[in-house]
Amino acid sequence: MLYQARTKTTVQLIGFTYPKLHTGKNWYVDFYALDPASGEMRRKKFMLDGLTKVAEKRRRAAEVIEQIMRQLREGWNPWVNTQESRGFTPLQECLDRYLEYIDKKGDRYKTRMRYHSSVNILREFMATLVVQPKYVYQFDQSLIIDFLDWLLLDRDASARTRNNYRSWLYGLSEFLKKRKYITVNPVEDVEILKESAKFRKDLSKEKLATMRRHLLETDPHFLLACELEYYTFIRPNELSHLRVKDVSIKDQTIFVSGDFSKNHKDGYVGINRRICRLMIDLKVLEQPGEFYLFGKGFIPRKDRYNADQFNRRWKKMREELGWEDCYQFYSLKDSGIRDLANDAGIVVARDQARHSDVATTNKYIQVHPKDVHEVTKTYEGEL
Repeated sequence: MLYQARTKTTVQLIGFTYPKLHTGKNWYVDFYALDPASGEMRRKKFMLDGLTKVAEKRRRAAEVIEQIMRQLREGWNPWVNTQESRGFTPLQECLDRYLEYIDKKGDRYKTRMRYHSSVNILREFMATLVVQPKYVYQFDQSLIIDFLDWLLLDRDASARTRNNYRSWLYGLSEFLKKRKYITVNPVEDVEILKESAKFRKDLSKEKLATMRRHLLETDPHFLLACELEYYTFIRPNELSHLRVKDVSIKDQTIFVSGDFSKNHKDGYVGINRRICRLMIDLKVLEQPGEFYLFGKGFIPRKDRYNADQFNRRWKKMREELGWEDCYQFYSLKDSGIRDLANDAGIVVARDQARHSDVATTNKYIQVHPKDVHEVTKTYEGEL
């Protein structure tokens, strides 16, 4: 039962199954594709009529399967009515038209530049996806939710910034809807976050120890990802791009390329002996250098996997440990910066986090109103 559930999730993530040839009284090719309207996988058949010889049928079937797979990989969906929604217009082309419209509206220069920046950030997010959306019908609620989560969790945007992007996406969706590129505004049911104090909480010493014991027994490969987040502050999307060759046990460093880093600059971060020992124990550095360090299942693999696997696995662990929702994968970064700053100073924490200034680093160090420093209870001063 568990295998079936995982299989369905994988198929729905990709959006289609590989076409198959069926022989017998009737020869046909069929496959399943996700129907965006119902959210369910639906079967599509292509009959191989009018052919009598077996060799001809097999040759035609091979041609049909090749053509179907080519179209599916390019984003074609048999259940999308493109005559009504113009859904097969390339998404990038629609974004270009949107910016042309913005430029001709006559808004202030700063306003126009803000819209251009938002489109660039959206494009940057889509470029991180393993399966990138090609057509405008793929601009749906799931894509928008993933984008907003990426802003919040990977780029560490505030709730207010995330909500501002939601408002911008609503306007962009209205632009697409009015021009019949999409039929509904996919942002309407996306929640607005409360813009209060930081929801995410850092992890206590006890919680970090509990997590380590639990993952050592159940998922040591994910423990390695958690250790890197805690000790190196490398963002989830950056973690998903790391390759085995980026790690140097000799120098105890990891190279983060500017091709995928948030600040678009090359950088190095230090790794301690604990991380090195775990990497050696897991034999991850014995894999080919071009392999991604955290492929599917957090195991080195040839193909890169989406960064959202870190948050999905964290949620599962959080449920297993009975933790509250305020403890998130990014809480490891908050906790790591806090502990490194306390031990080695804020400047060291700033450089390890690759921040431009100490003020940015300070934002990660949370203040707990009920806590006081013990030293204040014995400090006598000069008064």
